[in-house]
Amino acid sequence: MAWTTPTLTQVRQMVRDDITTALQGASLVGNTVLRVMGDVQAGLAALVLRYIDWLSLQLLPDTATDEWLDRHGQIWLVNADGTIGRKSPAPSQGTVGFTGAPGAEVPEGVQLTAANGVVYETLETVTLPDTTVQPAEVTVRAINGGSNTNQDVGTPLALDAPLTDVDSTATVIDLRGGTDQETDAELRARVLQRIQKPPMGGDADDYVEWAEAIPSVTRAWCAPREMGMGTVTVRIMCDALRADQGGFPNQQDLDAVANYLDTMRPVAVRDFFVMAPVPEPIDFGLSLGNDSLTLRGQVADSVSAMLADRGEPAHAVNGQLVAGTTIKAAWVSEAINRVTNDFDLTMGDHPMPHNGALPVLGTITYPTP
Repeated sequence: MAWTTPTLTQVRQMVRDDITTALQGASLVGNTVLRVMGDVQAGLAALVLRYIDWLSLQLLPDTATDEWLDRHGQIWLVNADGTIGRKSPAPSQGTVGFTGAPGAEVPEGVQLTAANGVVYETLETVTLPDTTVQPAEVTVRAINGGSNTNQDVGTPLALDAPLTDVDSTATVIDLRGGTDQETDAELRARVLQRIQKPPMGGDADDYVEWAEAIPSVTRAWCAPREMGMGTVTVRIMCDALRADQGGFPNQQDLDAVANYLDTMRPVAVRDFFVMAPVPEPIDFGLSLGNDSLTLRGQVADSVSAMLADRGEPAHAVNGQLVAGTTIKAAWVSEAINRVTNDFDLTMGDHPMPHNGALPVLGTITYPTP
């Protein structure tokens, strides 16, 4: 029988009954001393029971929260950068363009600030060439981590202190790589994966765990023997870092994962590949009973979340396609039903057609007004 924490009213009554029994039928009425003392003790007991109930949730990682979840993470997880537990925010790094008088110097450690308040510092000393042709590229890095440290190309950065013969504003050339702190849901999923799928000396689950230990990687899949006997193929997604491109990684992300896996993989692996999945759009027709732009956006978000949760890229063994998530119409219907139950869906089950295909939201066709 499952334990249910009694309410304050139930505890109060139990204490009153216990006092009545112990005193052989004493009546606890009105504001008598016994009744007041009993009710106070019942309140303390109820608080203790509630604390024990909460504490029982913290003892296992699937229900733990806050610092207790962090403690589970610190016990079970080692990240790619050598830290333990929750992945910390990562700062963006890249290049910015400085202009000014030819021969002027931009020293290391110069700080710049973006319009959103993020501060960066230069990582090298550079002498400006003839800037009438192009600006001098200087490597910079954000002081703190977070996705807000990423900047679009052309974003101006203001120097915190003036430099001799150097213009007061630099321009972003490439400034990416900043990620936010790992969420509770992401940390819990990694802890449970580590417990349920312990290290096995380099099996498919190990490659997934190693890839997801990198701050920018949010999802990963491993396909052994896809490129032949003795080979391993890993596909990754960077949903937060590359949100502007649907979460699909670029070559820089793939290289970072490949370099780390090369330090972890067994020497017996003949060759391994780190690749980006190929987006496979899931299209369907939809008629909403209470149609509106807001409702359409909520439907799109719900279906996208379902695809991210259930979708896995198709993979092959020795060149032959053997697996891949078939997106069922019932799953799409279920996702829409979380938003509204007044709709008509036109769609059949959608299998992944080729190697590496990963389901993403495609075109939703609504009736013409």
